[in-house]
Amino acid sequence: MAELVGNVLVGQSGGPTSVINASVAGIIAEALNHENIEEIYGALNGVRGILHEELIDLASESQQQIRALKHTPGAALGTCRFKLKKQADFDRVLEVIKSHNIRYFFYIGGNDSQDTADKISKLAQQQGYELRVVGVPKTIDNDLAITDHCPGYGSVVKYLATTVRELACDNEAMGQGDLVSILEVMGRSAGWLAAGAALAKRRDHPHDPPHLIYLPEIPFDQAKCIEDIKRVLKREKYCLIVVAEGLTDADGNYVSANPATDAFGHAQLGGAGDFLKELVEGNLPGVKARLAKPGIMQRAVPRRFQNRRR
Repeated sequence: MAELVGNVLVGQSGGPTSVINASVAGIIAEALNHENIEEIYGALNGVRGILHEELIDLASESQQQIRALKHTPGAALGTCRFKLKKQADFDRVLEVIKSHNIRYFFYIGGNDSQDTADKISKLAQQQGYELRVVGVPKTIDNDLAITDHCPGYGSVVKYLATTVRELACDNEAMGQGDLVSILEVMGRSAGWLAAGAALAKRRDHPHDPPHLIYLPEIPFDQAKCIEDIKRVLKREKYCLIVVAEGLTDADGNYVSANPATDAFGHAQLGGAGDFLKELVEGNLPGVKARLAKPGIMQRAVPRRFQNRRR
């Protein structure tokens, strides 16, 4: 494939993670090694920045600043949850790309972001404009199609596994066979994060927490859940449960969801843990239920702080 002479544009989209800026740093560092690349631009707040032609010169940043990005959470360029719907918006994006002689466009994000990148690429092809569009996988849910794993997933799982270990110490001290501890983690329709919390278990300790894990892919059975908890509490001082926020019932409905939706039409989740807490309190007299929600903390903790917690 022939090299194109021109400029690079990179944008970030979707929920920030502790490593999304590391992808930006890698793109900048590699682009500087190629003589055919003349300028390196960053789009502020994803496609919104492109629409409004809000671009910054990334090549002018110091190497110290670029290296710092590898350990900085959040999204240094700013992110967005904005869906390009009108053809006029797509045409405007390509107009800006052409006006700045962008020949390489890197879009960092999850499934919706990669869909946007694909549509921009196809539009460029239709108009005969040579543009290499590269989708950089970034979703803590680890559910991006045709990928083995996504940057951000490993960092969050490490945080959650560490959290399970720490909660276990607290629960071990407090429980007397009468404590259920619930950890609600992110995961709309993919249970990778909840399942990854099992890394907290030690190989030679099969009864280590988490004792129960509930995934979005498996319909939730209330009666079985109660029986499983009873079984654990007969053996342990406490029962530590990890549940994904996208937990669904036998009919495929979220056990808890906000009527509101985001820009892409996705239901606003959060409440699966509360649902489990009420289920326990309503069906297991004398059993205390506690709920912990890391929320965005699970995706925001920098890797350097995670390393210190080990």
